[in-house]
Amino acid sequence: MHARFPDFRLGKVLATSFTATLTERCGNAVERIPTPQRLVDWLAVVGLAVESCTTAQLDLARELRESMHAALTAAAVQDSLPASAVQVMNDFSIQGRAAAILTPEGNRQWRLSSDSCVEDALGVIAADAISIIAGERDGKLALCASPTCQAAFFDTSQSRTRRWCDMNTCGNRQKKARFNAHQRKNAAG
Repeated sequence: MHARFPDFRLGKVLATSFTATLTERCGNAVERIPTPQRLVDWLAVVGLAVESCTTAQLDLARELRESMHAALTAAAVQDSLPASAVQVMNDFSIQGRAAAILTPEGNRQWRLSSDSCVEDALGVIAADAISIIAGERDGKLALCASPTCQAAFFDTSQSRTRRWCDMNTCGNRQKKARFNAHQRKNAAG
């Protein structure tokens, strides 16, 4: 019988979807890639399928994820980028082997070769984070307004005023809390 794992929180941005494999960082943290196979599953869902993953590769993925989280968070608050995080991201980006391909719809996708490994997929993810932090994409880095989340996300809304990393989770939770507080206040009054 397979263990039940938390659902993946996938967005449209590869880098921030990857950092969202650890959520509720300021509360009761939820690890969404607890096993090597779960990382293989996540990579397949985002179009970076690999055959297998070792525990050591999972540890590398988590190292990259945490470095990206630190760098994205610093960039979102316009702070200095942590040198160690930048180095980790650069190292992964350099090591990865992947090709950019153009889809019939005119979108760029990354393609790994059939013999690609986890490190190649991580190189694509690191490159995506680098392009965001370098300001090469249209959008704005922001931090989730949820006090237990504080995840960095890439806001591509027209007004660039999004408050939540994910409206279906963090935003909904905050709206529900406000509603319940209002209900209690009305009941007491």
